[in-house]
Amino acid sequence: MDAATIKIFLVHGTPSGLLTAELSNWSGKAVAAPRNELPQLLKREELSNPGVYLLTGVEPESGDSAIYVGEAENVASRLKQHAVKDFWNAATVFVSKDDNLTKAHIRYLEGKLIRAAIDSSNSLVMNSASSGAKLPESDAAEMDVFLQKALQLLPALGVRDFVVSAQAPTNADNLLYCKIKGLMAKGNRTSGGFTVYAGSQAVLEHRPSAKKIREKRDWLVEKGVLRAADEYLVFAKDIEFSSPSLAAAVVRGGASNGLICWKNSGGRSLKEVEENET
Repeated sequence: MDAATIKIFLVHGTPSGLLTAELSNWSGKAVAAPRNELPQLLKREELSNPGVYLLTGVEPESGDSAIYVGEAENVASRLKQHAVKDFWNAATVFVSKDDNLTKAHIRYLEGKLIRAAIDSSNSLVMNSASSGAKLPESDAAEMDVFLQKALQLLPALGVRDFVVSAQAPTNADNLLYCKIKGLMAKGNRTSGGFTVYAGSQAVLEHRPSAKKIREKRDWLVEKGVLRAADEYLVFAKDIEFSSPSLAAAVVRGGASNGLICWKNSGGRSLKEVEENET
């Protein structure tokens, strides 16, 4: 992505509260707030306009990160209807500063955002279906730029659901490995935690006591990230976990200390590598 300047305005002076955010040379604008400031968010003039919005939080049963993507010609009115959903704890809205978003535009953006969230596999997507919309070629190109800028801004607002993991380094010396029962997974530290790369292997069966890890692994299987291959599971795509220990636990089928389990090609643990770097 191109270099950009982000302008964030803290409406109430607190970084965890209602805020607006803009990027240099972009016609869009983000307005975000935690759920406990929803009344103040709904009063914002921008939310009476067409836009797309994201509701982010945690799925109650699994404890996994969850996201819902929506669109509306009057965002404030639509957000009021989502009070019955209990999973979300923050809302982020994207509107146009020059009022040039139409119904077709926001439906197009919604479809693209849902697909991006599904492809990233970072969160459980709560939408039942993706709408999307066909646009003239020139409009589609313009909305793709709008989308790129929105995705560039989201991590700065604490929304990492769309972050795509960095590709595996080509130099094996820069990789970390987790081995168990003749299986091997490859990964590395990333800005959001720890990424396990496609082609990595994981044990087929989880430990009986590992209820949370079983739920996480089952979800990854359901999403097609983990697939059965002979006597083990294989990662079909790169996926970023919140920590090296969670990544190792998924690979090993139970609670694991990622700082010890992940080792470089020389056999040094991640803990040793990081201690040597500081």
